[in-house]
Amino acid sequence: MKVIMEKDLLRANTDQAEQNRELFNKNNVSVINMISSPGSGKTTLLEKSADSLRDYNIGVVVGDLYTARDAERIEKAGLHAVQVNTEGMCHLNSSMVARAVKELPLEQLDLLFIENVGNLVCPVNFDLGEHTRVAVLSITEGIDKPSKYPGIFRDAGTTVINKIDLLPHLDFDLDTCINEIKQINTGTNIFVTSTTTKEGLDEWCSWLKSITKGNGQEA
Repeated sequence: MKVIMEKDLLRANTDQAEQNRELFNKNNVSVINMISSPGSGKTTLLEKSADSLRDYNIGVVVGDLYTARDAERIEKAGLHAVQVNTEGMCHLNSSMVARAVKELPLEQLDLLFIENVGNLVCPVNFDLGEHTRVAVLSITEGIDKPSKYPGIFRDAGTTVINKIDLLPHLDFDLDTCINEIKQINTGTNIFVTSTTTKEGLDEWCSWLKSITKGNGQEA
C-alpha cells in the first residue's frame, strides 16, 4: 500500500502552481489571490471596483463550496468569471485554478482575481500561481483576527479592512487592528474601505492599476 504524505500533496500543488505562474507570465496577466473569512465582502469589493477598472480586461476565478451565486454577480458586473465548486473542500488548489483558467480568454486579460473559498486557515498553505495575495478583513469579525490567524496576514502583500461604514455601530478599534497587522507584516499595504459609501475604493483601485502588467504598467 502506498502512503501519500501531506508534504507530497503540497509539493504536487507547488509544482502545478509554478506552471500556472509561467502561464500567467507568458500571457502578461497579473494574478491576485484574495483570501478572507466568509462574508468579508470580497465579491462586493470586486463588483464595486469594476467601474473604476473598466479600461482593464479582468477575469475572476470564483471558489465556493457548492453554489455559483458569486460568479453570477461577477458576470453581471461585466467581468469574465469562472465558478469552481470544491464540494466541501475549504480551499482552492493549483490544479483547480489550472482547469478554470482554460475557460478564460487569458491572453486578453490584464488582471486575474482568484476569489478563494472563505477561510482564513486552509488557503494559506496552497500556492495557486498568483503574483500576490490580498487578505480581506471585515470589521464585523473583530480586531483579533490578525493575531488569531497570523498566517494569511503575514503572507499577504496587501490587506483590505472592509465595511468601515459600520464603525459607528461596532466596538471595533481601527487603529489597534492596523497596528496588529503591521506588527505581523511590516511591509503590507493596508486599505480601509467601504463598498457602501465607496470610501477607500479609489485608493484600492489605484493600487490595482499600479500592479497591472497590461496597458504599459508594471506588476
